[in-house]
Amino acid sequence: QVQLVESGGGLVQPGGSLRLSCAASGSIFSHDVMGWYRQAPGKQRELVATITSGDSTEYADSVKGRFAISRDNAKNTMFLQMNSLKPEDTAVYYCSYNNYVRAYWGQGTQVTVSS
Repeated sequence: QVQLVESGGGLVQPGGSLRLSCAASGSIFSHDVMGWYRQAPGKQRELVATITSGDSTEYADSVKGRFAISRDNAKNTMFLQMNSLKPEDTAVYYCSYNNYVRAYWGQGTQVTVSS
């Protein structure tokens, strides 16, 4: 089992920044992929960014150049630095962990971009 706890969400004005964190605990494998997903009201959950244990990253087109995903393998923690935030970034952001056997999800953290 793997437990994921997100933090760092909140209310920010357009153009502002937030940094999300995801702390993982439990049966962490040496080969895995972690990621951030988000779900806005009335919409399906969508991929934001992923990062492998080897630090390979992928981003959704909508966040490229504005968001940066990173991880600290020694602390089993993943981050999402979000800059130049837009109202359309408003959503619940979920942390995910996938060890190529099954996927785990955090409880989500709300990000609201509004003036």
